[in-house]
Amino acid sequence: MNHRVALFAAWVAMLLTGCVNAESGFERESFEPASSVAETFRWHRALPTATTAWWDVVGEQQAWYFKNLQQLYPSVTVYRDGAVRELEYRLLDEIADYPVKTPAGTMRYVDFLHSDDSTTMGLVILHKGKIVFETYPRMEPYQKPIYWSITKIFVSTLVAILEDRGLVDVTKPIEFYVPELKDSQLAGIRVRDLLDMASGVDCPDDYENFEACYYQYETSLGDGFRTENSPDNPYQMMIDFDYGFWAEPGTGYDYSGINAFLLGWMVEKITGMPFQDALTREIWRHIGAEADAAIFAGRYGVPLTSGGLIAALRDVARFGLLFTPSYEVVSEQKIISDRYLDLILDGGRPEILANSRFRPPPDGAKQNVYLWDLVFEGNDLYKKGWAGQGLLINPDRDYVAVYTGYFKDAAHSEVDPLPVLREVLEGVFGSPQTSAPRRPNTR
Repeated sequence: MNHRVALFAAWVAMLLTGCVNAESGFERESFEPASSVAETFRWHRALPTATTAWWDVVGEQQAWYFKNLQQLYPSVTVYRDGAVRELEYRLLDEIADYPVKTPAGTMRYVDFLHSDDSTTMGLVILHKGKIVFETYPRMEPYQKPIYWSITKIFVSTLVAILEDRGLVDVTKPIEFYVPELKDSQLAGIRVRDLLDMASGVDCPDDYENFEACYYQYETSLGDGFRTENSPDNPYQMMIDFDYGFWAEPGTGYDYSGINAFLLGWMVEKITGMPFQDALTREIWRHIGAEADAAIFAGRYGVPLTSGGLIAALRDVARFGLLFTPSYEVVSEQKIISDRYLDLILDGGRPEILANSRFRPPPDGAKQNVYLWDLVFEGNDLYKKGWAGQGLLINPDRDYVAVYTGYFKDAAHSEVDPLPVLREVLEGVFGSPQTSAPRRPNTR
């Protein structure tokens, strides 16, 4: 009997510390294979081989590629170091049970995430540095999916760190730091305009036209379907390409991955090391990460700094904590300065987002800034990843949410996860608009 009591007590302890999650059904100390031999063979054989890119698929096939990209293509490593900073659990039933409206009717939030209307593969929510909700409907907890454009926030964070040290002046033109660009069409664009997606360069993200500027950029990195006209490498493309401008730099918003790549190149020039090593040195080895991360590098070992991060979900959540008052849970260093956090929340240029090239900003958005897609009224910071990823942080409410997903079908008929997530967080933690005034990012 005593043995049985001891076993039950151990199970309860595991549940309270998060080793067992009764809602999502996974055990931290267990291991289930993410893919069978037959399934792995099947999806490798199904890789597109002509007239399209590896990512130009949908549904289960896209999901498998997103979760297993390091099997398919080269990547560069972002290294962890030191002891793992364990994230404590304080699971809140209010999140799992929160009622949300879906095409299939009102259901609990956790049930929606596991339903056919969602393609979320995994979601982690932290509040005050603790995991309050975690579920993996379509992946294993240990897997490292790709986060696409969430990668851009790691670029801008490195720029901000160098800025804090006086090594970057964002009012300078990009060629001040990357002299190779002095005779290019990009010369004269200020670093700040690159950070705010306001370069004015006519190179919007285009995933369909092989001759488009952006698709040419993707192929130069080995992340698109290459033709005989594809650029050999992205550095030379930045120098040689005939871009043209849709607007004067600093006057309007137009999303383009080349802005992030140029900033990543600047980081490499200033630090004197490859981007992934700068990310290791300045961030990843300081956050108590559970695992190394990686960045897709499909050609010549050049990292896709505009969208190639590959990492465990909880580790991306650890990075998010750096922007909250609970940063000390994962880092003894104050990596995100008050100056930078103040700039993100209050130092943007709303007029740039208001002059958006293709679509107006959503309701409640006050600005974009430093590669963050949106800063909402109430200080929700949001960065989207293509095909179903998201990083949502609120420094005032001290929460972080990170999720990853994929396109259900060609019509993208899955429910957008962001509005539902924000509704749940507001319902559980209160409206950000009514929160107390923001305090400095200290404890």
